[in-house]
Amino acid sequence: MTDTVDKPVRVTGEEARRIKREALGIADRRTDHGSTRGVPRSRAKEAGTQQRVYRYRFYPSPAQAEQLEKTFGACRWVYNEALTLRVGAWEQHRVSVGFAESCRALTGWRQASGTSWLREVSSTVLQQSLRHLDGAFTRFFKQSAKYPQRKTKRRSRNSATYVRTGFRWVEDPELPGTGRLTLAKQSEPLDVRWSRPLPQGADPVKLSVTRDRAGRHFVSVLVEERIQPLPAAFLPGGREPRAVGIDLGLAALVTLDDGTKIDHPRLMRKYEKELARLQRGLHRKKKGSANRDKARERIARLYALMSDARKDMLDQLTTRLVRENQVLVVEDLAITNLLRQLRYKCAWYGRTLVIVDRFFPSTRRCADCHAKGAPLDVSVREWLCAECGAWHDRDVNAARNLREEGMRLYRLVSCALPSGRVPPPVIKASELPAVLSAA
Repeated sequence: MTDTVDKPVRVTGEEARRIKREALGIADRRTDHGSTRGVPRSRAKEAGTQQRVYRYRFYPSPAQAEQLEKTFGACRWVYNEALTLRVGAWEQHRVSVGFAESCRALTGWRQASGTSWLREVSSTVLQQSLRHLDGAFTRFFKQSAKYPQRKTKRRSRNSATYVRTGFRWVEDPELPGTGRLTLAKQSEPLDVRWSRPLPQGADPVKLSVTRDRAGRHFVSVLVEERIQPLPAAFLPGGREPRAVGIDLGLAALVTLDDGTKIDHPRLMRKYEKELARLQRGLHRKKKGSANRDKARERIARLYALMSDARKDMLDQLTTRLVRENQVLVVEDLAITNLLRQLRYKCAWYGRTLVIVDRFFPSTRRCADCHAKGAPLDVSVREWLCAECGAWHDRDVNAARNLREEGMRLYRLVSCALPSGRVPPPVIKASELPAVLSAA
């Protein structure tokens, strides 16, 4: 007979409020009309609009750079302190601490003499850091992410989020879509390089200011705009939607069902000599010296160049695929960047992304006769079908099978929908029963 382990009992009610007040230093919730003052509320998206992010580089003045450095550090400190508070509250007292309690604890930290330096940073920015922590716990409880970890200066991203009350935006009447962005706790606007204008008449909803390892500063502007869907893409001479099967492989970045292969950018190979030279120079520098920091920054710039080139290539590729095809079919693999871009671009432009189950035998099934062969080792790039004698390129065959399976799922959903309704922007094989029942 096995021993049973009692589950920890959560403390609630008046006892929980007493523990939060006396042991954790969290003030009781105020009941007057000022209790929600300063706490950012979520803003409902306007009907018929899409949220879109425009990213720009800016060049801060020395004073602005110093203030941003304080902001990044304060956001990191508040995140870590709130994480410690929430973990300790549960492990030591079996009390749950959420976003509202963390905001009240933040008020106490800002008023304490030892951490009064937090008042040099906008309170709404720090509250957004608490909201990010709350979102990390939510994703963990949904089993879609790992347990939240502490942020460090070296490994974590330097970023700060400003909601609408944390910045001032004045549009330039002579150049619509550009203007003056002034952050909270700063007196001068940012020197933003407007590489392209914001949508005319769209005011920024939220800003995210970041500094990468190469020392570059960027501001990501979230706006709500009405994005016009693209014209439907049909095959010549009919109403059959143009579709493409996309196989994500090892030998090539992407293989399409028509045999087109897009190779990996192989940027590391292109810049390996330059990277080796810079790393040798880094190891010759004395640890802790200014020259070593400069050498480290040069290496970071090279990595940033490779990262930018990789992102630009992926963005151009996904945009081209979405513009040319009505239905895009991929396998349910952990290729986060590609799937994320295809998801939101299909939603923007009226396309449909079909995600086939990852256990679908796209590689070892013959695309001609549908006979299923033996499992193939990753080193096998070509194979012969034992049933019909067709000779297959591994990746092209997989892309053809994905396209066929994806169109089968697409037609199932299309036929189940009432007349006049268009298929959803994403059809996932694992969620197909729920989609069909909802139709």
